[in-house]
Amino acid sequence: MIIQAKALPFYVFKYGIRFLTWVFGRMFNKLVIKKAKVYKNHSYLLMCNHFSFWDGFWACYLCLNGIHEGTNMKGFYVMILEKQLQKNMFLRYLGCFSVAPGRASVSESLAYAAQILNTPGNVLLMYPQGNLESQYVRHIVVKEGIIEIIKRIKGDCQLLWSSNFIEYFESFKPSVYFNVLDCGAAKNFEMNTFTTAINKHHTAAMQHRFRFTKEVFTTT
Repeated sequence: MIIQAKALPFYVFKYGIRFLTWVFGRMFNKLVIKKAKVYKNHSYLLMCNHFSFWDGFWACYLCLNGIHEGTNMKGFYVMILEKQLQKNMFLRYLGCFSVAPGRASVSESLAYAAQILNTPGNVLLMYPQGNLESQYVRHIVVKEGIIEIIKRIKGDCQLLWSSNFIEYFESFKPSVYFNVLDCGAAKNFEMNTFTTAINKHHTAAMQHRFRFTKEVFTTT
């Protein structure tokens, strides 16, 4: 049996992220979002590269400042590993629910994720790499569990990918850069097309962050 979320009301989430934004203003030099088109009256499956402790907090910031504007966002949910949620049960109240790859309950977790995405305005955050990797990984490998979620979605759902990077350059404080990609509607999802698109986008975003260095990238 999975550990289900007990998400906070959205207005609590919204004011909590506004406070977090104030905290970020003291900790970071700047947070820059390169936005993508967000569809109205959809749910949103938000996927990001996974490379740091801060990823979840940054995703919350991105939701409020990159998705909520112009939409009717209602709820925020996160799929996380069961062992992590068991150690931090308070995360249930922040919209987290469990998944245990390789166990019988994984099907229940995927069905629960799809149920969340059947409601317009809900945002589900997941990290399709499945593991922490360097932000500069050259090729993102997507776990196939995403296929099982998407094929169970019955409503209108938009797929969004964000390649996030952190840099210092000439500042004492780091800056965070969000590079968002519209990956289309879930009903049009095709795994190879999706994987190719996010890797091309990730590579382009990474090269842009290099500023003056020209580097030859490979896809191997």
